Amino acid sequence: MATGTAAQAAPGIRVEVWQDPNCGCCGGWVRHMRGAGFEVVAHDTAELDAVKRANGVPEALWSCHTALVEGYVVEGHVPVGALARLLAERPDIRGISLPGMPLGSPGMNGPKTEPFIIYTLPRDPAAEPAVYAVE
Repeated sequence: MATGTAAQAAPGIRVEVWQDPNCGCCGGWVRHMRGAGFEVVAHDTAELDAVKRANGVPEALWSCHTALVEGYVVEGHVPVGALARLLAERPDIRGISLPGMPLGSPGMNGPKTEPFIIYTLPRDPAAEPAVYAVE
């Protein structure tokens, strides 16, 4: 499902992801990113809460894995297109999040039942997240 933009953005770009070693959907997201050409390094950890907090992800926007990509935090099952847009636009934000584990999102089985709402992770912890993309 890689778009032309994603394919252009991915070569040589490293994605480091922290995931629960017992979570199969995290592995599905990793495969999705690798399929788009990203170089993915996965770190298994039982301390995901600490990883999320250290990277400024508000609890309301948590998902099952947290990634770092070229200085940005990418939380959850964010599709390649949204990540490619982030890397192309380089906004002044901490990162983006697709909270929860929505059906049909990259790595999650089942049909897509609703639009994916991807939020910004503002640099200022007091700022409110905004909608970054709807896919």
